Order: sequence, then structure tokens, then C-alpha cells
Amino acid sequence: QPSSFVQARQIIKTDGLGFQGLNKGLTATLGRHGVFNMVYFGFYFNVKNILPVNKDPNLEFLRKFGIGLVSGTIASIINIPFDVAKSRIQGPQPVPGEIKYRTCLKTMATVYKEEGFLALYKGLVPKIMRLGPGNFPCHFYIAFILAFISHFS
Repeated sequence: QPSSFVQARQIIKTDGLGFQGLNKGLTATLGRHGVFNMVYFGFYFNVKNILPVNKDPNLEFLRKFGIGLVSGTIASIINIPFDVAKSRIQGPQPVPGEIKYRTCLKTMATVYKEEGFLALYKGLVPKIMRLGPGNFPCHFYIAFILAFISHFS
């Protein structure tokens, strides 16, 4: 199987660097990550500062895990239309040789118009199910780095 570098070079050679080449789906990807991180971390750190810290390490772990799970669920609900648009833009088009999905917002509008509101939320349940195991290491490392930085401040 060709490496990522080989694949990227092939895409650049055939389609270029633009929004129909290597950067195809860039706006949807930026929207997806930007919206998710804005909602997720904004909610997580605000709620974490409101809810009292628990002295029992097991309960404190559950508090942080629960806040992370709720944060991730809310962020996923808000950002999954961007994820659907990204997948439609970057994936195979419905009719070979014809590009139906080009831009992020137009793709969301097309999916909504042709398939209905719930089509913008395809894949939401599996995404939420992987939040707990997937985001725990992120919080562990963030907490470690913040503690490390504050130790030397």
C-alpha cells in the first residue's frame, strides 16, 4: 500500500493543491475541528471550574470523566454536520465524474434538502460512544502539562 506521502504527491500531480486537489474539504475539516474544540474545551473548563473538586480521587476521576463525556457529546452534536459535509466532499461523489459536493455550507444545505435534517447527524452515536475512551488520554496529558507549567510559574 502506498504511503501518505506517495498518495499526497499523486493527488497534487493529478488535481493540484487547490480545493479540488490536496486541500479538498479543507473548510469542512477546519469547521469540524474548530467547532468541536471550541465547544468541547470551552464547556469542559467552564463546568470543571464550577463543579466542586472532590477529595476522593475516585470520585474526582468520575467528575472529570463525566464532564468530559457531556462536553464531548454536546460538541459532537454541534459539529457533526461539518463532519458529514467533510465526508461527502472528500469521499466518492454519487455520480462518477460529476462533482456534487464542493463547499462545506452548500453540502450541508444539499444534504438537508435532499435527505432531511437527520442525515446531517449520520454517525453521531458511534462518535459519542468513542468519546470516553478516546478523550480520557487527552485530559490526562492536558492536566499533566498544566500542572507541570504551573509548577515552574
